[in-house]
Order: sequence, then structure tokens, then C-alpha cells
Amino acid sequence: MSFTQDMDDEYEKLIRRMNPPRVVIDNESCKNATVIQVDSANRHGILLEVVQILTDLNLVITKAYISSDGGWFMDVFNVTDQDGNKITNEEILDYIQKSLGPDSSCFGRSVGVLPSTDYTSIELIGRDRPGLLSELSAVLRHQKCNVVNAEVWTHNTRAAAVMHITDQETGCAITDPDKLARVKDLLCNVLRGSNRSREAKTEVTHVATHMERRLHQMMFDDRDYERVGEEEDKDDQRQRPNVSVVNWYDRDYSMVTIRCKDRPKLLFDTVCTLTDMQYVVFHGSVDTEGPQAYQEYYIRHVDGSPVKSEAERQRVIHCLEAAIERRVSEGLKLELCTSDRPGLLSDVTRIFRENSLTVTQAEVSTRGGKAINTFYVRDASGYPVDAKTIDSIRQSIGQTILKVKGRPKEWKQDAPQESQSLFGGLFKSRSFCNFGLVRSYS
Repeated sequence: MSFTQDMDDEYEKLIRRMNPPRVVIDNESCKNATVIQVDSANRHGILLEVVQILTDLNLVITKAYISSDGGWFMDVFNVTDQDGNKITNEEILDYIQKSLGPDSSCFGRSVGVLPSTDYTSIELIGRDRPGLLSELSAVLRHQKCNVVNAEVWTHNTRAAAVMHITDQETGCAITDPDKLARVKDLLCNVLRGSNRSREAKTEVTHVATHMERRLHQMMFDDRDYERVGEEEDKDDQRQRPNVSVVNWYDRDYSMVTIRCKDRPKLLFDTVCTLTDMQYVVFHGSVDTEGPQAYQEYYIRHVDGSPVKSEAERQRVIHCLEAAIERRVSEGLKLELCTSDRPGLLSDVTRIFRENSLTVTQAEVSTRGGKAINTFYVRDASGYPVDAKTIDSIRQSIGQTILKVKGRPKEWKQDAPQESQSLFGGLFKSRSFCNFGLVRSYS
């Protein structure tokens, strides 16, 4: 097996030397966007890798033109920063050139395969329920594990998480096999809860992976796109993405069109799913006009065939709908920034749980000793989140530490005076950070 992998690596290197990728960045031809053109030898997954590199920089892709017929891949992206401006930062432009150009080491690493000694990665999936993140965090705290980075998604009654944890004593990856086995078993028991009807999974690894890429793969493998009974009726009450799949018989393609509300990383999410389903995008276009996004793809399966049956067509539609909905932000957005410390995530999520809030999405990160976390929360009973509940939580944690984003109009604005944190030294009310660093899903 290793011989075959070595042969594949050498063949890919040869192709790259013969046809090195070419990147052209143009800030002149378009009035309101930076145009990035990428030309390269074609292979399955290359579109996803290019889109992933751009979205990881928090760039907004407003338009895209895709062509990959034959052995050559050509793609053109119109991109802006989060404020809708052209990309003029020389460090970012240089990074794009190095990441996508002939000397790139990023191509071929859409999902990381490099071992990490900095942290241990835990992948979790199971049935969602109120307080689940709090229970998982409490287990890790009790086992003296620090959560340094994490992403949590919920969709269609399922919850998935990728967490990077360290040993509290060493600050590095956990190397004790007995401790790893114990942590895995305890987390899996929490995920199962009292519901044994559908499998819960916990995987522990030292391999570095792309969190959002893995979350898509995990939820796809878990079949979160399948809707039945009451859940299907509830989803139909919301505005669903408009996805259609028709066969274009003259060219032996299937044409996929997607119309939905625009949001950051939408292109990444749909391309992830098409790649995971083993479809190749031969041609495509992406356009965003105001709040709406339009995507059009001409695809074939990797075996060269278009969509063959009605059942396959429905499966493509449902999987793309799920990919779009996984990142739709349901609930009130809360941003937390304070000095990092062991057990911080456990304390915060416990306070949410004690106030009858459930977390629908979370992004946890630590940077330079600071914890920078984003939570989307809902009332566990299904009612709108009450302003008094949030005010009580913010008084417990600290008004300057926990910020409310997208505050409902009927809520009163914050009082100008600063309230004291009930946690005293655990949450320092004087801690500030640049909240612009926190990525938004909405």
C-alpha cells in the first residue's frame, strides 16, 4: 500500500512540474472586487482545495466561473473582504500566491493528514439535546483536558463536534493511551444518553484535520440529510434552499442549480458535499445579488455518468440542502472574549444550561492566551430567548466579556454602567478583545 501511495505522490509531482499551477491576481479590471484566476492540471478535489484556501482567509466569493473539461482546471473568483472591499493587504495577496501557485504545498491536503503534537483531536457525533455541550465539556474538565479549539454543529436532531484538546498538566497532546481510552468511553456514554436508537461515535486521533471539512464529512456519513415524520414537517415551515437537478442529455451532464439566502462559506459548503458524493464539477457559475445567491454546476459522477435515477436525483438534492442548512445560524449570537483558563468552556456552557439555553452552534478558539468563543443559543423549550435571561447570564459572566450580537429590537440596550461578575476572579470584567476576529456564520 505504501508503495502505491509513493507512486501516486511521485506521479502527482511529475504532473505539477510539467504543468505548474498559475495564479493571477487582478485588482484593476473589476470595480468592486479582486479577481483571482487559477489555472492548473485537473484532478478530483482541486476545486474544493482552492475554495477552502480562499474561505479560510475569510474572503467573500461574490462570483465564480468554473471550467475543468479535459486535463486542465481553470477557475476565476471575484472576492472581497468581510466589509465588501478589494483585497489590498500584501500579506494576504502573497499568501494566496504561495498557497495556490507553483510552489504550493497546500494542494492535495484538503483534509490534513499530518500528525500533531500540539493537541489531540476528538470527533464526536450523536443525537442533539439541550445541555449536550455542557455535559461533554464537564467530562473533559473532570479528566483534566483543556479545550483549545472546537467547532460544534447541529442539524436535523444530530450534533457533531471536532475538538482540539490538550493535557492540562503538559499543555500538549495527550499521549497516555489509558487516559485517551477513558476519555473516549466517557464522551461516548454522554453522547448515547438514554437514546440507543441511533449510533453515537467518538474518535480520538493525533492527526490534524480541517474542522469544517471534517464536520461536513461526519454529518454526511451520519446521514443527517434524511428527514422523517415530525422533523420533516418542522423543516418545511422554514424557507428551504431551492435545489434542482436535471439531466442535460446533449452533453451527458447533470445540471444542479441552487438558489438560497447568501451567507459566508456557502460555496465551500456545497462544493464539499459534491466532492464527498464523488461528483466532478466540469462547469459552473456562482453569483450573489444582494441577499440571494445563485449557483449552477454541470456535474458527472467520477465514473463519468450523469445522475442515473430519480432516487439518486433526490439524494443529491437532500444532501445539498443539508450542507446549506448545517451552517444556518439558528438562535441568538453571543460572543465571549476573556483570558483563557482550564474549565472555561465547561463553566460558560453550564451557565447556559442552568438558564435553559441550548447551544445550536459553537466556535471555540484560543489565541495568545485569550479565549475567543462564539455561541448560537436558543431557549431549550422552543420559546424566544428572553432578554432577562441573557441579562442574568451576562451579569454572571461579565458584561464586557459576553456580548450579544444582533440584539432583537424589542430588547433594551445595555445600561452604560458596568456590572460586576458574580464569578469574581474567574471572569475578569476588565478583559477586552477585538471582536472583529471572531468569524460569523450568519
